Amino acid sequence: MTTAEQRHEGTTGETPGWLADAVIYEIYPQSFADSNGDGIGDLPGVIDHLDHLEWLGVDVIWFNPCFASPFRDAGYDVEDYLTIAPRYGTNEDMVELVEQARRRGIRILLDLVAGHTSIDHPWFARSLADPSDDRYIWADRDGSGLVPSPGPREGWYLKNFFDSQPALNFGYARPHPDEPWRQATDAPGPTRNREALQEIIGFWLDRGVAGFRVDLAFSLVKDDPDLEATTALWREIAGWMRARYPDAVLLPEADDDNTADAGLRGGFDADFALVIQREHSALFNNGATGHLTWQDPAAMEPCYYDPEVDEEAGTRALETFLREWDERDRRAGADRLVVLPTADHDFSRLAAGPRTGDQLRPAFTFLLTWGSLPSIYYGDEIGMRNLPDAPETEGSRWNPGYDRAGCRTPMQWDDALPNSGFSSAPVERLYLPQDPDPSRPTVAAQRADPGSLLHHVRDLVDLRRRTPALRTGGARTVLHVGYPFVYLRGEEHLVVVNPRREPAQATIPALAGATATMLLGDGVRVEDGVVEVAGGGHAVLAVTRP
Repeated sequence: MTTAEQRHEGTTGETPGWLADAVIYEIYPQSFADSNGDGIGDLPGVIDHLDHLEWLGVDVIWFNPCFASPFRDAGYDVEDYLTIAPRYGTNEDMVELVEQARRRGIRILLDLVAGHTSIDHPWFARSLADPSDDRYIWADRDGSGLVPSPGPREGWYLKNFFDSQPALNFGYARPHPDEPWRQATDAPGPTRNREALQEIIGFWLDRGVAGFRVDLAFSLVKDDPDLEATTALWREIAGWMRARYPDAVLLPEADDDNTADAGLRGGFDADFALVIQREHSALFNNGATGHLTWQDPAAMEPCYYDPEVDEEAGTRALETFLREWDERDRRAGADRLVVLPTADHDFSRLAAGPRTGDQLRPAFTFLLTWGSLPSIYYGDEIGMRNLPDAPETEGSRWNPGYDRAGCRTPMQWDDALPNSGFSSAPVERLYLPQDPDPSRPTVAAQRADPGSLLHHVRDLVDLRRRTPALRTGGARTVLHVGYPFVYLRGEEHLVVVNPRREPAQATIPALAGATATMLLGDGVRVEDGVVEVAGGGHAVLAVTRP
């Protein structure tokens, strides 16, 4: 038995088989489709556009938080976990969406904000009024991450992110008598919160959702440097869920640095290579939309998928990605499912800065053949631009150097309709302004163009579905690192990408004498072990050996 199997044995049982072959599509609900003309996307709007996702080949929709909220952090500040936010519709609308999606072979994942609530949650109001209430973490002195009480209760509460997001109390891995608020994980407050998580999970699974992506999953137990207590908590919840809902899944937002096996130890069904982590940044972060507090702009490396990147620097970036990926394989097992997204609601889109939508084909070719679980951020399939000048909206400004609004602008459906078909509201009432570029991409225009990025993505999804070797679980052998990037899936499927503008060539002895037949792509030629790729070239090829 491998180390990974030893860690996993006896935790949650088998991951549902449907997840391994899934193509995920992330919807930021405010910005996808507005059905009632108020300028904000909603669930009926999503129902109206399910045919697009079915046509694209999507299996799973992952929604950012849909629950009742004051929206100081775009819904990541929950006021009521058991009620859909009125701006999106009703609980019945969610049930209808689940059913309509199911008819098209699509499952629904919700975003579960497990570690904190809004200060407007009734739990926090009760905790403010009752000094004995330990649902949250209250300290009798100031300190890091602590916020003064805004009500009758004396002291300070611990926040998780913004001041308006008080941390729920799941205990501390290392209690200390000098700090009595550091309760053990089995104290009454942490126990109540674990039970509440199960109630929330069960409530929505009973209404047909397929599972959850858990926000800040590894932040629950505090002062837990090796995440032993946190992963034990999730293992307990995942085991309970698997026993009652064997077809449901739990995915964590991400794991921390140096804990690549945290998801495995916690009983989660897959991991996330989050866009703010090194492995994803090495591929796609060209620095065009700012930086996060812990990132030194001067020290940020160029990324691999950038047409103008220096060849040496881009190769180093790819080596960084592969090193991080190999470490994950070593810690969690080579068969571990990992979600690798195009982008998400917290960072820049693929088409950011100088990288344009018509330069994304190599990236999508990689993302849909690498053997990870691909997640497409809404609009990336048509190459929507990141808009760095979008106005700060609902807590989008993470720090002075970075505003997330630019990746959250309205979906671009059809320029023959008002607001590109997103909403019939007046322009000034839209959740965020749309891309003002008159040549902005739309679904309608790209559906009508067989040579568009949208058709390329659809063709890749279809090829992945028809070709088991390109999905998860198949063997992967890297044949050349740099430009071009060349790897083999199984024994017979070759993937070649060259995102730089300059042509590239590589001599690969393992391909000597082999015949390579193009299945999908452009600008790639393989002959007697020599791979020649045009600038921006990309291909999936079938390899036949003598």
